[in-house]
Amino acid sequence: MNRYLINLSYIGTRFRGIQRKIDKTAGQFKDPHTVQGVIEEALLRLRPVNEPTLKLSSRTDTGVHALHNTVHVDLQRPNGKPYDEDRITQTINRACERDGHALRIISTIRVPDTFHARLSAKSRTYLYRLAVLKAGALGGHGDQHPHLRFIPIEEQDRCYFIGHPQFSIDTFSRIARMFEGKHDFRTFMAVARGNPRQLEAMHSVRSIESISVSRGCAMTCGHNREQTERYYDYWDVHICGRSFLYRQVRRMVGAWVAAAEGRITERDIYRMLTVPSQASWCSNVFVAPAFGLYLCRVEYDPNDLLFIPEGETVHQHELSRAVAEP
Repeated sequence: MNRYLINLSYIGTRFRGIQRKIDKTAGQFKDPHTVQGVIEEALLRLRPVNEPTLKLSSRTDTGVHALHNTVHVDLQRPNGKPYDEDRITQTINRACERDGHALRIISTIRVPDTFHARLSAKSRTYLYRLAVLKAGALGGHGDQHPHLRFIPIEEQDRCYFIGHPQFSIDTFSRIARMFEGKHDFRTFMAVARGNPRQLEAMHSVRSIESISVSRGCAMTCGHNREQTERYYDYWDVHICGRSFLYRQVRRMVGAWVAAAEGRITERDIYRMLTVPSQASWCSNVFVAPAFGLYLCRVEYDPNDLLFIPEGETVHQHELSRAVAEP
């Protein structure tokens, strides 16, 4: 049995999240509507001896995208030899292209049996994309309505469009920086459906290494770009930490947007952060939509990824790789 790390990216719009759902009543273990289900089905084309079961590094919800996510899988080839990493990548990508899935394998790496996609991760970085309607672009009252406002089709379900006339990016950035460091984020943790005791059972203290708000750009083609840039300012919100609670990022961004629009005060934010409780959540704060969120990087210690064939020392392995590489 050999273990492989799979680096992947996907557009989450048509996926019901990354994690496979199991219908126990029907005895169904396949799920073509999730990222995990699609990859496990594709891996069967390699005809491994074992049933491929992915271990996820990060669980993304329905509609959330990934520029870089990771999983690991153990595969046993019938002849006992390891699979070629490129063959695994090609097999999955070919199956995804055939079935029209917005999923792409970036690379496959053979890793030691001690490696774990989730437990070995040192940090995760999320990106949340905002497009804020410019003050000068506001026309008559009818133009304020989201269903009348211009939104480039290339950004449909890819970015959170905000049209509030009082939105302040300076307030948004200042409030966001309050969340850096170690906090009990219980207020910003959603309870998974069917698990009402999750808040009691789960430790909710997390550390956020950094939060940055910087100018972004539109993902539009030439025909739409001029009009898009005339109407909107794009902002990229990067949030880096080792781990996050269920829907923590989307709930935090939703609170920051509410403060930036003046629907809640900085004092409300302070209470939500320093009095960790579901009761501290402000009722006029809305969870930021899933389609604006991207998992953009999962990082590991390079030494944890280093697979050394049996009988070789670290020095011999590095020397053989140096000779093999051009």
